[in-house]
Amino acid sequence: MDNRKYQICTKTIMDTSDPNIVFDENGESDYYHNFQNVILPNWHTDEKGYEELMREAAKIKKEGKGKDFDCIIGLSGGLDSSYVAYVAKEIMGLRPLLYHVDAGWNTDKAVGNIEKLVNGLGIHLYTDVINWEEMKDLQLAFLRSQIVDQDLPQDYAFFSSLYKFAKKNKIKYVLTGGNYSTECCREPEEWGGFPGIDKILVKDIHTKFGKRELKTFPLVDILSYKIYYRYVLGMKVFKPLNLVPYIKKDAENLLEQKFGWERFQHKHHESRFTRFYEDYWMPRKFGFQKRRAHFSSLILTGQMTREEALERVSKPELSDDFLEKEFEYVANKLDLTKDELQTIFEGENKTFHDYKNKIKLIGFGAKIMMKLGLEKRLFR
Repeated sequence: MDNRKYQICTKTIMDTSDPNIVFDENGESDYYHNFQNVILPNWHTDEKGYEELMREAAKIKKEGKGKDFDCIIGLSGGLDSSYVAYVAKEIMGLRPLLYHVDAGWNTDKAVGNIEKLVNGLGIHLYTDVINWEEMKDLQLAFLRSQIVDQDLPQDYAFFSSLYKFAKKNKIKYVLTGGNYSTECCREPEEWGGFPGIDKILVKDIHTKFGKRELKTFPLVDILSYKIYYRYVLGMKVFKPLNLVPYIKKDAENLLEQKFGWERFQHKHHESRFTRFYEDYWMPRKFGFQKRRAHFSSLILTGQMTREEALERVSKPELSDDFLEKEFEYVANKLDLTKDELQTIFEGENKTFHDYKNKIKLIGFGAKIMMKLGLEKRLFR
């Protein structure tokens, strides 16, 4: 990446901070071509999409007959998960269980949004509170590992807890807020986009830098939920937002008007740690901005102009004063001094390749999924 001349896509704002990005003779990137040639022709939010949505709803209702809930939805309080809860209840007519994992970093706004949705939709909520001492120890281990992927401990807790609960309670349908509208441009691995839960990676990093045994921390390896959970137990992941018109601003307006839901300044800001990691830690320590992928998705789906995206990405999302206060907050919450967290921040950058992992196996599986058409986004 260091020897490559800087280049930015002429259609999106993805650039050579993704070392594997490919451009054609017109300066258009493979992200743009993948959207135009792979995603767009197979993405239906019209009557065809609605018919498929309702066929799936009928299957879910049939599977859930006689049960307390016919599906489960992981709810963070952010836009995607909030809107999928609305679609599931109000459009599909389902009886979902909303499932929230408290990993210790919820913003007050996220907590408020969850409460408003639960009350407004009349849906049951189950909250799993992760043992904070174990959560903290794993996060500190990852910080000391110096890899880009600092949000993995939270992601691992969210997904593993939900899958374990669904398995235990024999809930076969997991509805997620994953979508093409705001996520058609997937962040590359180099930007902290490690694909899936890799227990080998977790164990190696935690063995080297952790201090506390992870007795209760939930961990479901990617091979377990991709193979055993889906093909043996019959669990199915379904993404309703790919089958309905999903425009970010329209969805925010609807949730605000119906439930008093409050919007966030940017994607993933419902978690205080994720907000800090994506807006401070990653861009300042590693030079990567996930906003490039977030805004590029909105450009491709006609929700933002390229000029607007370039203007917004040219400056920090949050003020320096605010981020410095967040730096101190994160340090204190992790039982570090500001100087100790600063020392980690200034340490030598590494990647997950510096630790044991099974990325080759995961990557092989991803390529098979792309060839089968099960994954349409660029996966690298």
